[in-house]
Amino acid sequence: MLSSTFTLPSAGPVIHMHEIPPTAAMRRWTVSVDGGLALFRCAPWLEDHTADRVLPRLWPGRGFGVSDTDAPGLAAAVAETMKAPAYWTASHRVGRRWQDQPWAPPRLDPDDRFLYLAGPCGKPDDTAGYRPAYHLPIALPDLRGLPIRLTAHLRAATPDRV
Repeated sequence: MLSSTFTLPSAGPVIHMHEIPPTAAMRRWTVSVDGGLALFRCAPWLEDHTADRVLPRLWPGRGFGVSDTDAPGLAAAVAETMKAPAYWTASHRVGRRWQDQPWAPPRLDPDDRFLYLAGPCGKPDDTAGYRPAYHLPIALPDLRGLPIRLTAHLRAATPDRV
């Protein structure tokens, strides 16, 4: 459920932004829903000149990467976002078949311990490669399938968990 609605003045139409109430499972992640877009933010656990190395990484339109330690919090943040009425409204408008899967299976880079997921994250542009990012923008209908990919990776990484 969404906790609050903020109305932001702008030169154009009024923008309504909803904050998803944080849970303990979300850890350092916060989520704002702005129209049909979810903005995922992860507070870096480093606050110095090297913080970029722990920030999520975004390749606009191609996918994103998160630290392996931040993946459980992201999975929880996505799950909470999918409980919001805005998610269901946006998904219904698109009318995508339920079996469509926009996300590729995650890949864990053994060197930097980042989990990379190819899929519709951010607005495509002409940049190449992953860059540190403070926000991971994902269209609400595109969230479908993301919890499945994240949870499958997390369960495989810790087989003793049920």
